[in-house]
Amino acid sequence: MDFMASLAAEKRWLFPKFFAMYATIYCVGQLVMFRQWASRQHLDSASCLISLFHGTPAALAAAEASLTLPVGARSFTAPNARPQDHVLDHSIAYFAVDLLHYLVFLPRDVLIIGHHLATLFVFLTCRYLVRHGAYPLLVLLFLAEVTSLLQNVWTLTGILRDQSPTAARVYDVVSLPFYTLYMLARGVAGPLFLLKMAAFYLSGQAVDVIPWWVRISWILVVGIGIVISNLWIWNLLI
Repeated sequence: MDFMASLAAEKRWLFPKFFAMYATIYCVGQLVMFRQWASRQHLDSASCLISLFHGTPAALAAAEASLTLPVGARSFTAPNARPQDHVLDHSIAYFAVDLLHYLVFLPRDVLIIGHHLATLFVFLTCRYLVRHGAYPLLVLLFLAEVTSLLQNVWTLTGILRDQSPTAARVYDVVSLPFYTLYMLARGVAGPLFLLKMAAFYLSGQAVDVIPWWVRISWILVVGIGIVISNLWIWNLLI
């Protein structure tokens, strides 16, 4: 039985297990792996560690949860399938743990805190309020997390590059591929898909299953996130 088949067969609520998993990984990073590092370094690295465990698995699970659906179920108004709900719970657990990290240790990082709150709002309303529309959100999740592995390697080696020549070399090697993939995913594919999603939702075709305020909120949150992401990567390039 493959991964998606096992998710489809799983009837239990998986959020508590996912939350416990990410909390455990975070504590291992904070208390064991990065304990000897400087304060800000070990805080950033603990956050990166749970991001490493979330990003690529979330991207792959989001892609498979969408691609294995019948063609008719791949619509912006389709009810959430059980595997899609599990993928949403997986990401909700990650963002909840990372948000707690920032609220407790780095409360001045308001941009990241705002990003996590906005993302949780979108995922929670889709998962628990309207129970429809997971397909487009999982496509956007894939585009957001497909760069995660390179981004976390880039971040961790960036933290260490002043102390480690090896880290500095890896940082230099991964920078250009990371920037390129990030721009393609969030600067090209993301905006194009958002335009398609916005045109559909603003046409009123989902009025029976997703309230107006939810659809407009999703469009605004995703749009603002894409703009901020592109400003960030262009600033790095400049």
